[in-house]
Amino acid sequence: MRPNQTLGAHNAEAPKTIAILGAGFSGLCVAIKLKQAGFDSFTLYEKSSKLGGTWLDNTYPGAECDVPSHLYSFSFELNPNWSKRFSNCYEIRAYLEHCATKYDIYQHIEFNTEITHADFDENKGKWSLTRADGQRLTQDVFISALGQLNKPKYPNIPGLDSFKGTLFHSSRWDHDFKLEGKSVAVIGTGASAIQFIPEIAKQVKQLDVYQRSPNWIVPKPDREYSDAEHRHFNRYPALIRLYRRLLYWQFELSFMAFKKDSWLGKRFVKAAETIMGQHITDPALKQKLTPNYQIGCKRVLISNDYYPAMQRDNVALITNTVTKIDAHNVYSGDGTKRAVDAIILGTGFEATDFLSPLQIKGKNHQSLNQAWKDGAEAYLGITLTGFPNFFMLYGPNTNLGHNSIIVMIETQANYIVQCIKTLNEKNLKYLDVRYDVQQRHNQNLQQDLSKRVWASDCSSWYKTETGKITNNWPNTTVNYWWRTRRPNWLDYHAVPQDKNANVHNSQPLGLGPKADLESQPTSKPEQKSINLS
Repeated sequence: MRPNQTLGAHNAEAPKTIAILGAGFSGLCVAIKLKQAGFDSFTLYEKSSKLGGTWLDNTYPGAECDVPSHLYSFSFELNPNWSKRFSNCYEIRAYLEHCATKYDIYQHIEFNTEITHADFDENKGKWSLTRADGQRLTQDVFISALGQLNKPKYPNIPGLDSFKGTLFHSSRWDHDFKLEGKSVAVIGTGASAIQFIPEIAKQVKQLDVYQRSPNWIVPKPDREYSDAEHRHFNRYPALIRLYRRLLYWQFELSFMAFKKDSWLGKRFVKAAETIMGQHITDPALKQKLTPNYQIGCKRVLISNDYYPAMQRDNVALITNTVTKIDAHNVYSGDGTKRAVDAIILGTGFEATDFLSPLQIKGKNHQSLNQAWKDGAEAYLGITLTGFPNFFMLYGPNTNLGHNSIIVMIETQANYIVQCIKTLNEKNLKYLDVRYDVQQRHNQNLQQDLSKRVWASDCSSWYKTETGKITNNWPNTTVNYWWRTRRPNWLDYHAVPQDKNANVHNSQPLGLGPKADLESQPTSKPEQKSINLS
């Protein structure tokens, strides 16, 4: 059915047209949810030639998810055939392709299409999107499914551009480059690096690993699933749901470790120190690999083979800062010059530079860059005041340190679909979250974050240069689900689809005749509520 056939008699206009940026987990999830809700007038704009998002970009040796696959997958599309507990990038992308095929999403995707600008027309209540080729598109609703980890971060090292050997970022892996017999420098030791370093160490002649700060690393409980387990998963789908639920609560309870000075955090430290002690016997190397910050302040990593790789004869761990690079050499702070054939950058992503380089302008031509000049923030990580009918998945302050991000994405997709349903049912021009609601939400959020380990003394991609935590959610996923299970319409201003209406006289949405209006703050008390009943 078309949306205007399923969403009630209030809708006198054509169904809302919807633009979704990105065809990774987030984009596919909201597309599927829209389809299940009866919407068909949506398009996913994907800049690459294939879907997959981060799992299309990150194909380096050893690329795997650090969340068990039965939990790092959609709750509505369980996969009984995961080959092992932590699947690799190719298996995850194959799963996404399966989802796109099963739910008939491919017909909605425009590949090789990059959106560079998005501008909101306040009079029309529509978004004007500009493609990289200059073509302009008009849509009623604009959804970003770009996520937080899509733009590679390149270090500002003098002479980096002058290097004459092979140079690439781990998320842009050069699979044509032959590692055998080469001297290679790896700059950075984050989540990607600890996966590919053990793999390439087996192939290269010499591997120089430049570490800025060490990581807390805990064991990776990985294994292959047996044929018998696959048979049971296929025969009894309820068994997968039970297994997924057990995994979910195991991870959810670990949230306690991310409170400052928690007893569970101390247990994590003990586990990390134990695994290091089992593998690292050289006191000098052990000192280099031991963090001097509270566990959880940076991302906690899981690996069984990183420490053994660090002890290989052909691997050198260098903790002096890289001071410069020339045509063939890497120079470190102690004055040592090391000749290399290739440099691999394991320097992560511009995680706090949300949605860049996309240029977005909302009401009154306000740019997103200006709105976020002090660090990105939003309401529930989904909506942003002054940018009507604009929704985000995996937006500011929705990253997790303890559970599967797919849980967050699904709750966000459900929330967004409810908002779009209301736009249709009530024949609204747009919804815009109230400024006071967003401000209060973020004040409370930052207060909660100040009690978490991410606020302790360390530098991480969770924080801006000024120390504002813009990436992480400070509470449990249960807490987030509860807050986003359905929109509170008093949190939003609405403009009706009235061609004679003054768009500056937007009204806060009401919840119907039974709504307790006195208990809900409004930015303009004299305004009347639109009845949603």
